[in-house]
Amino acid sequence: MKKQRIKSAIESMMFVWGQPLDVKDVANIFNEDKMEIYSLCKELQEEYEQEGRGIVIREVNKSFQFVTRKENIDYIERLCTPVKKKKLSQSALETLAIVAYRQPVTKGEIESIRGIRCDRVIDGLMEKGLVADVGRADTVGRPILYGTTDEFLKQFGFTSLKELPEIGDFGLIEAEEKEREALEGQISMAEIRKGDVNDN
Repeated sequence: MKKQRIKSAIESMMFVWGQPLDVKDVANIFNEDKMEIYSLCKELQEEYEQEGRGIVIREVNKSFQFVTRKENIDYIERLCTPVKKKKLSQSALETLAIVAYRQPVTKGEIESIRGIRCDRVIDGLMEKGLVADVGRADTVGRPILYGTTDEFLKQFGFTSLKELPEIGDFGLIEAEEKEREALEGQISMAEIRKGDVNDN
């Protein structure tokens, strides 16, 4: 086998192995002489050093391992320093709860329950990966239906939606009741807001 091919394979094995890769084990894999493999590892080590790569190859008792260049430690520490996650706002939590318990749910339904517009809140929940577009409702205008995601389950420690705690009543306001009737009768929310729909 060509030297370059062996070096390429050694490089891949070091990357996957993580721990120091013993020259003896590599020699057995390639059925090559240990000193030949050791020489190739040293060549690879020198190539990384000459190129000033962010990854260097460290020798540990006839074994070789990828490690980060010590000059870059400050940048690595900045990257790995835990960043305090921003907590969800009250409005985001309320909206997320409605989506979780009522899904699939339209923005109009969410807004009728909360009594305020929710465009930005929904967009924020989608950016965080907690809520997603799950289809279109078979109603006037074909509004987007929203539902929770696997990320939502992971963040809140649920295995499935069946683990959501039981709740009694959402305290649905009159506007929601009107919207439900409107949706069933194919009447738009715009008409409801204008007060053009009479109760049956």
